[in-house]
Amino acid sequence: MITQDRYEKAKGRLLGDASICDANRDLFREFLDYEEYKLKRINSLPALDAACLKTLIAYLTRFRTVNRWFDNKPWRDLTEADIKAVYDGLEDGRIRRLDGQPFRDKETYYRHIIRGKPFDFAGKRALAVKAMPFYQSNGQTQVRFIKEATFRELVASTIKPEHKALLWLAWDIGENVMTLLQLRPTHLCKQTNPDTGDPEYLINLPREILKRSRTPRSEITNYAETVQVLDSILRQRARGQALFPFGPHGAKKAMDRAVRITGTRCIPGGQKVTLKDLRSSMAYDLLSKGWTTDEVNRRLGHKPSSREIDKYVNFLALDRHRPKKRANQFQFERLVDEIERLRQREKLHREREERLAATVAELQQSMQQLSTGNKVAT
Repeated sequence: MITQDRYEKAKGRLLGDASICDANRDLFREFLDYEEYKLKRINSLPALDAACLKTLIAYLTRFRTVNRWFDNKPWRDLTEADIKAVYDGLEDGRIRRLDGQPFRDKETYYRHIIRGKPFDFAGKRALAVKAMPFYQSNGQTQVRFIKEATFRELVASTIKPEHKALLWLAWDIGENVMTLLQLRPTHLCKQTNPDTGDPEYLINLPREILKRSRTPRSEITNYAETVQVLDSILRQRARGQALFPFGPHGAKKAMDRAVRITGTRCIPGGQKVTLKDLRSSMAYDLLSKGWTTDEVNRRLGHKPSSREIDKYVNFLALDRHRPKKRANQFQFERLVDEIERLRQREKLHREREERLAATVAELQQSMQQLSTGNKVAT
């Protein structure tokens, strides 16, 4: 967990770094003062908590990186050409990380630094927008997920019950792994589903273990497999112990092994599957099974409407098989209606024939009675 002391030391190293020009260090100090105050006030905090400090630590690292891209030139003196050169260098792969690899998270730098508040403090945000006229945020439209069959292959390739339980919870509940790793047996309550009579778990997700943007809530498990693996590991846990005896590194290692064994990739872009993808995969899976966007958003801990879930709704709408399914369903329903009409027509025809036969029988009986009466009279 990031502490105030750790943040202050890292901040001191950045602001005291003589290799960074004075103008930029002054700008960083001004922004950090603003951001610290903002984070306390918008979250109603008397002091910065771990989540706030994590955000601030990330800015310290990004400032060093972006300062290197602009060759330590004062940000307030940057020109449109300077910003365009960095943007093109990142997009074309000429600007790389210190290990020689391309920047995979360049989108973060665009949104949070170059087109964000720090460049606004430098008076350069409008210039950055002008220098990047064709920039579009991939984060608003891009989807990545796996399907249930692929997820089951991943789980089958894991060995330890604890790893299986973490994967099933991430898929079933849809909460991020950092939160799930903080769960304790006291957060789980086994119960019986009142409609089906099947066992299920109620997973309590209090505010203190959630990301700040998530809604505290309780979620019921959907899968019998989740119940089974939780039963297995809960027998070995005391109430005060952590549910999972490993941290983020252990979870990532187990997931990477499963991905390597199965060779699975994300849909539709073919990216490597990560633990984070299980959350979006659950959202896609539930939407494809008929859950409403509000229901999925509530399960994810989002607001009733969010851009995050909307992009999966849009992706499903573009599924080329769905119009065909709807057309087939329409044809099927038409055939059912036609068959029902034929049945009703046949039924009416049969009833008409029965009534006609009954009338004929009555007439025959009347004529027979009349004939018998005439013979008696004679």
